[in-house]
Amino acid sequence: QFVESGGGLVQPGGSLRLSCTASGGTLEHYTLGWFRRAPGKDHEGVSCLSRDGLSTYYDDSVKGRFTISRDIAKNTVYLQMNNLKPEDTGVYYCAGDPPDFMEPGLHAQGMCAMPNLRDDWGQGTQVTVSS
Repeated sequence: QFVESGGGLVQPGGSLRLSCTASGGTLEHYTLGWFRRAPGKDHEGVSCLSRDGLSTYYDDSVKGRFTISRDIAKNTVYLQMNNLKPEDTGVYYCAGDPPDFMEPGLHAQGMCAMPNLRDDWGQGTQVTVSS
């Protein structure tokens, strides 16, 4: 349902923009998130966006460097990654939760905090930061 793209090899300090397109329906009212899995580690929440688009959450390690956004018309969610560091290396995944009655900001916060409750990972896109 979600297909990620935009990864690659980049030098430290470089930038990448990841894209994630939803197929089979609109992501307009979805809670959306980007996650990553570094080698030998579990999935971790990188950034999440509430379904109303008003709240964003970032892992402390990416604050000030990464920006999540969405284009409803294109049915796509983005992750702009600037000033990349070697520790950002990993496979990046996006995910979405359909609308529910939970407060939007709380849902997004919880989505980022508990990635290991998910089992709907796609193929992801590899990001390698290395000189």
